[in-house]
Amino acid sequence: MAQRRTPFGDRARYWFDSTLARGAAALVGWMALLSLAVVVPASAVMVWTDPDAPPSLAERLAEVWRLTGETLRLGGATGTPLRALMSVLLALVTLLYVSTLVGLITTALTERITSLRRGRSTVLEQGHAVVLGWSEQVFTVVSELVAANVNQRGAAVVVLADRDKTVMEESLGTKVGSFGGTRLICRSGPTTDPAVLPLTSPATAGVVLVLPPDEPHADAEVVKTLLALRAALAGAEPRPPVVAAVRDDRYRLAACLAAGPDGVVLESDTVTARLIVQAARRPGISLVHQELLDFAGDEFYLISEPALTGRPFGEVLLSYSTTSVVGLIRGGTPLLNPPPTTPVAPDDLLVVITGDDDTARLDDCAESVEKAAVASRPPTPTPAERILLLGWNRRAPLVVDQLHRRARPGSAVDVVAEPGEATIREISEAEADSGNGGNGRNGGNSLSLALHHGDITRPETLRRLDVHSYDSVIVLGRDPAPGQPPDDPDNRTLVTLLLLRQLEEATGRELPVVTELIDDRNRALAPIGPGADVIISGKLIGLLMSQISQNRHLAAVFEELFSAEGAGVRLRPATDYLLPGSTTSFATVVAAARRRGECAIGYRGHADASTRPHYGVRINPPKRERRRWTAEDEVVVIGTD
Repeated sequence: MAQRRTPFGDRARYWFDSTLARGAAALVGWMALLSLAVVVPASAVMVWTDPDAPPSLAERLAEVWRLTGETLRLGGATGTPLRALMSVLLALVTLLYVSTLVGLITTALTERITSLRRGRSTVLEQGHAVVLGWSEQVFTVVSELVAANVNQRGAAVVVLADRDKTVMEESLGTKVGSFGGTRLICRSGPTTDPAVLPLTSPATAGVVLVLPPDEPHADAEVVKTLLALRAALAGAEPRPPVVAAVRDDRYRLAACLAAGPDGVVLESDTVTARLIVQAARRPGISLVHQELLDFAGDEFYLISEPALTGRPFGEVLLSYSTTSVVGLIRGGTPLLNPPPTTPVAPDDLLVVITGDDDTARLDDCAESVEKAAVASRPPTPTPAERILLLGWNRRAPLVVDQLHRRARPGSAVDVVAEPGEATIREISEAEADSGNGGNGRNGGNSLSLALHHGDITRPETLRRLDVHSYDSVIVLGRDPAPGQPPDDPDNRTLVTLLLLRQLEEATGRELPVVTELIDDRNRALAPIGPGADVIISGKLIGLLMSQISQNRHLAAVFEELFSAEGAGVRLRPATDYLLPGSTTSFATVVAAARRRGECAIGYRGHADASTRPHYGVRINPPKRERRRWTAEDEVVVIGTD
């Protein structure tokens, strides 16, 4: 069989590649040949075209050599062969020295730049915010810190995580967007190493936030990070306030001990479960919490108002036109929504919702109350509920516990999950724990649980369920498996939501769906109707941590606000407060809520419930503002169930 002849170009390319593979010597040789191949002919052309060129060939060749030497810095001396050789030798020594010097300088600069890119240099800042750890909450925390620093010059946020510095900067830049006047500084290294933490200068920081990583043993790492921070701050006075979050309440005590007396530790799973249950009863509550907790709108402040000393709390509610009063701080203890007859003591601080700490100005609005528009009917009673729980994860038992705490006798929860997700034993334990964990108001048998096995991403599973017979449908995503992206459970959740939406469209009936998502970007993808609610579990905790980092005294307020038995944020039908169709001021709503022992702080207009970005939610509207109230509108209040 005749051999196939290889083209000359391929053989030449192969030979050239083979010579380059021999190392630096071959590369230098090729560079020398290429240089001579260009410089020598060019020098010859210059000599032969020069009118003053020497006449003899030998002299012209010598001139070509001189030009070549000057161009390549190889001496170029003419004369005897020894003289020319020495000239070349000296030029080579000079070239070697200069190239070595340039190489050393380049190497030193490259190492320094690489070190800076790795984030291993110490931060020299004062009053900056330090964020330790990396999770989905980091984007919310950094975004809110940037918003909080919008009016501050020289503000800085330092992020330390065991990730590549460049990757962190690119991720934050993509998801957070513009940082305004705030400088973002990323450093790489393990947050549990006391020798690495000084890179962030925690002793001179204004606050330190510790995030739970997206890993199975995240809480243990949070405790270890807090211990490492305590070791790194040994001897430093005063120490910066510390705000941390754990998922499991079993780690909260250890985290509190490690954080020290000035530290604040949040339980992310418990808070999320409470919000899911609140939203299941009144979809839209998560939007209210987001409006209250982000820095884009009005938020919580603590103010002192000596002019109101001695006045009953009920009168204080109408003492501001653009500020909503929701409680008192007495002796360091928050009293949210106290009885209207409670007098304001001289040392009390008012808990208010306002645009900024200097926007709370006294302006009595009692004359704007129109008593004729106030509804006189009793509050709408809460009946027994049937709740469908689709999916099971680590927060599911906490959700069941919260449902039991507020359940009326005869309420039921049906759980649908795959056999590997939930077992009869887990359901029984959740039911037993919820019965023992109740506040005693409803008794131990007020809520019954039943388990049904099925894949909630398959249409036939949902068709077998009479989903429209339930008062609420809660969709929970799986816990992320080791090695999977933290937001991977959202993929299954979106499939389930799509199937539920198809059932809504097929029947023409709206489903009260509450779903939990991990990534806030998936909210825009969620196929849900106007009566549904989306809980971004990580975002809520990030918002809470950011608020507390700016004012640690608000920690007690939020603890009361999100507690199981305390006064919290509620959405009520507007018809509980006003006559349907009446046109009146928000001051009238505040007065009507006061009669029911509640603090009205805003409303949700039904006409704008599907309109972004606020979906009809208005927090702290001017009390003299008048609008027409429909039967479908809702009032946002601070109160109890």
